[in-house]
Amino acid sequence: MRLFGLTVTREKAAGPTALAPIDTRRGWFSVAREPFAGAWQRGVEVRVESVLTFSAVYACMTLIASDIAKMRMRLVQQDGDGIWNETTTPAFSPVLTKPNHFQNRIEFFEHWVISKLVSGNTYVLKERDNRNVVVGLYVLDPRRVKPLVAPNGDVYYQLSRDDLSGLPENQITVPASEIIHDRMNALYHPLVGISPIHACGLAATQGLRIQANSAKFFENNSNPGGILTAPSTIDQATADRLKRDFTENYSGENAGKIAVAGDGLKFEQLTITASDSQLIEQLKWTAETVCSCFKVPAYKVGVGAAPLNNNVEALDQQYYSQCLQILIEKIELCLDEGLALPGSYGTEFDLDDLLRMDTATQVKTYSDAVKGGLLKPNEGRKKLNQPPVAGGDAVYLQQQNYSIEALAKRDGSDDPFATSKPTPPPAQTPPPEPQADAAAKEAAGLIARFAVALREKTLRETVDA
Repeated sequence: MRLFGLTVTREKAAGPTALAPIDTRRGWFSVAREPFAGAWQRGVEVRVESVLTFSAVYACMTLIASDIAKMRMRLVQQDGDGIWNETTTPAFSPVLTKPNHFQNRIEFFEHWVISKLVSGNTYVLKERDNRNVVVGLYVLDPRRVKPLVAPNGDVYYQLSRDDLSGLPENQITVPASEIIHDRMNALYHPLVGISPIHACGLAATQGLRIQANSAKFFENNSNPGGILTAPSTIDQATADRLKRDFTENYSGENAGKIAVAGDGLKFEQLTITASDSQLIEQLKWTAETVCSCFKVPAYKVGVGAAPLNNNVEALDQQYYSQCLQILIEKIELCLDEGLALPGSYGTEFDLDDLLRMDTATQVKTYSDAVKGGLLKPNEGRKKLNQPPVAGGDAVYLQQQNYSIEALAKRDGSDDPFATSKPTPPPAQTPPPEPQADAAAKEAAGLIARFAVALREKTLRETVDA
């Protein structure tokens, strides 16, 4: 049959023994049944329906999922200088903006992360068009998916019916190329991720029981249980009657009423008080254990006080590197491979939506980057959501800054700290006279000599006369 533009077959088409199912009971399902050896015989079990209602578990999961989902997914392309720039293409951009027909981008990634944290595995089914391009992504119910391995090592996935995701058949087997499988730490099998609840499920159950015990205690008007003692032996019928009377008349809403007991009957409290059992400390310990397994700082979910540090950016950076980074980068890598992006393309969450600085720090950071020549003025203005200005697309740097090469050349001289003296300008020789000027000078000299000779001749003639 054709499913999402791909021909798939039911499991029987591959033969009864061709595909071996993976035992997923070592994952979450083992936690749901038996948190430790012999727990089932002792009536101790950790159920997913109960664990998810524990406040710390719910808070950690929803915090992680919402923090990842609120970041915008970008399609980026690497240019010739190795710089990744945001871009759009009709082949890949639409599915990143609107993954499927019933979820927007935020709901889709929330569902992705929640599925991974609860079950340890996220299975995303691809929908293809006639061009074999992925046009839809559907996060499947992990309880309806089973990994299969062929004798040659090929991986397949057996999918049960899911009308919302467009799976009409009760059982369909698809190759691994049609499934994006994002899994947590695979402790037992490479294809089976393990949820953090595997480690904190028992602590969450303990916390729930502490809360249930407190609710029962306060339901009885904060009066602990006890026993009635008699000075002599009484028969079983009398004991049952006294127990029934005290339970009906002096517990629950009737707790605190005055009881009159004859024949030397005496009431003694037996239940350990909250202070004696360190209830608050135990409840806090269970919540802190849950946070440590999810790698979430306890103060982010209301367990304990926040650090005395006004550097919000540093705290968010720590939270990102310890908890979110591995989840974010796995999603990006899964999408790169699942969408078969070319080598120059990639997917990337916009971390600016998560690691936001306060306004004063933003202005100072971008201003220093512009002054230091790291950013253009218009690039800094864009970070602050301001329009570009004329002349803002050039890199600026102050004049007194010198290159490392120039400083090395200076330091390589014999006396790098000597004061340099100005070199006198070379002596200037008079330019050669033009030939016309020289001829004029010679003619003037001849005229002057002729005039002198003429005066001398005139003077001699006068004397002779």
